[in-house]
Amino acid sequence: MSRFLIDLHTHSNFSPDANDSMEDMCERAQELGLSAYAVTDHCDCNLWHSIEHYFDDPSEAKDPIMYGAGEYAAKSIKKQTELRDELAGRLNFLVGIELGQPLQYPEKAEEIASCGELDFIIGSHHQNKGEEDFYFYEYNKMDLKKIYSLLDDYFAQMLEMCRWGKFDVLGHLTYPLRYICGDYGIDVDLSRWDGIIREIFKTLVSNGKGIEINTSGLRQKYGRTFPELEYVKLFRNMGGEIVTIGSDAHCAADIGKGISDGIDVAESAGFRYVSFFKKRKADFIKI
Repeated sequence: MSRFLIDLHTHSNFSPDANDSMEDMCERAQELGLSAYAVTDHCDCNLWHSIEHYFDDPSEAKDPIMYGAGEYAAKSIKKQTELRDELAGRLNFLVGIELGQPLQYPEKAEEIASCGELDFIIGSHHQNKGEEDFYFYEYNKMDLKKIYSLLDDYFAQMLEMCRWGKFDVLGHLTYPLRYICGDYGIDVDLSRWDGIIREIFKTLVSNGKGIEINTSGLRQKYGRTFPELEYVKLFRNMGGEIVTIGSDAHCAADIGKGISDGIDVAESAGFRYVSFFKKRKADFIKI
């Protein structure tokens, strides 16, 4: 059992798919005695504007609550900055954001990435350009060729995001498996993408970036971390030095869940430290 806990991927109700106030999230983090805690509310760049910007009829949108990412992100960062000052000395609270699909609106991604109040940015890819979030597909109605084509595009676009690189760690490398393998029980031979995953890791390492071990899969049907040990070990063997751990909690009750297991994955992969960020600079905690 690890002697400490950190949680660097959580969502308050400034994320439209999350439930609890930032105050409640921070209170729970304090109760758990976290060594470092970050709120990383969603800022999906392709959904930056309000829904009226994209649709004459909002009912056409698959997930209308997720639009307006820019407004949500700005409000979240402002609130986090206030709480960071209020909680100084009581909680090692980091001002964070989960920056999704930055290359689908690069001008706005640059705006967020240059925000001086941020301690920490997770770079994430939830949906391919022109496609739905992987959450929405009915994979049981697809053949494997179509699923593999979606994943081909997913990793290709993720690589381009990593080459852009204006974030601190890559979030949940194997995110689509939450749905494809977890919810739908469809087996995917991930080794098909080992070459491009190596290129992603090579790019991250050369730019001094890290990866996240996202523990949300441990409390979901998938039952594993994103990514699992094999790929965390590959990242380490390729020279990766920065790894963070995050629960991807969307409510206060899930903060810290699976974190000890995630730290164990990091240690099994050869890491001797896990990281958190202050003012976009990595700090290290010995495992």
